[in-house]
Amino acid sequence: MARQRLGQHFLYDAGWREQIARAIRVSRHSHARVESADKPFCWIEIGAGHGEMTEFLAATGAPVYAVEMDPPLITQLQQLANKFPNLRIVPGDVLETDLATIAAGRRLRLYGNLPYYITSPILHRFFQSAQLIDEIHIVVQLEVALRLVARPGTRDYGYLSVLTQYFSQPKIDLKIPAGAFRPPPDVDSALVSLRLPGENARIEVPDESRFLEFVKMCFAHKRKTLVNNLRSLAEPARVKETLTGLGVATAARAEELSVAQLAALSEQLR
Repeated sequence: MARQRLGQHFLYDAGWREQIARAIRVSRHSHARVESADKPFCWIEIGAGHGEMTEFLAATGAPVYAVEMDPPLITQLQQLANKFPNLRIVPGDVLETDLATIAAGRRLRLYGNLPYYITSPILHRFFQSAQLIDEIHIVVQLEVALRLVARPGTRDYGYLSVLTQYFSQPKIDLKIPAGAFRPPPDVDSALVSLRLPGENARIEVPDESRFLEFVKMCFAHKRKTLVNNLRSLAEPARVKETLTGLGVATAARAEELSVAQLAALSEQLR
C-alpha cells in the first residue's frame, strides 16, 4: 500500500516499465546496454519501491544499490536481493545517503521515481556529487520536467532550470500518463535523463555555492527586473552598466539570461 506522506506512486504498468528500461539502456532489448562503459560504475536507485525497476537494473550485472526508507518495502526488496548477488539494499533517506561512500571509486549512474514534493532537494543532493556522476534518470511530475529542460525566454525557465543545466544536459525521454502508476497521481509524469557534465564544463565559476545563491536572488521575484532583484547586492546603476557590457537590456528579467550570462553577471558584480 502506498503511503501518501512519502509521496509514493508505484510504476504499475509493465509496458511503461519496459519503455523506461529501454530509454535508460537497461532492458535486454536495448541496442546499447550500459555495461559496455569504459570505466567501472554502479547504479544507485532512489526509492526502489517494490523493485519495479530494480530488477531491470540488477539484470544488467552491474552493481546496484537500491535506496529505500519504507520498512515494509525494504523487506520485500531483500527478497529480490536474494536473487541477484550484485544487488544491495540500502535502508535510509536519499537526502542523508553518502553517494561517494557507495561509489567507492566507481562512476555513478542514478535512477529514481522521485516523490514530487522533494524533487528539488534531491537534485541538489545529487549535484553535490556531480564529479562522480555520469548520468541521472528520474521520473518526475511533467510540470517539473518542463522546468528542468526549459530554455531562456520561456515561461518555465527559472532557478531549477539553471541549476540543472549548469550541472547537466537534461532531456525529456518519455511522457508517462498518470494511469501508469498505482495509485495514479493527479498529474502526468516524465522520464528525464541528465547527462553530466553540463554548462559547468564550459563556464568558469570560482564558487558554485555563491553562484547558485546569486541565481536564486535573480529569480526571487520573476516579474521583477534584475536591477530590482539585485538591489541588495549592487546599486541599480552598476547592475545596468554590467548588463549593458554583457549585451543585455537594462530592463531584462532573469528568465531572459542564459546560464553563461548569469555566471558572467555574477562574477562581474561579485
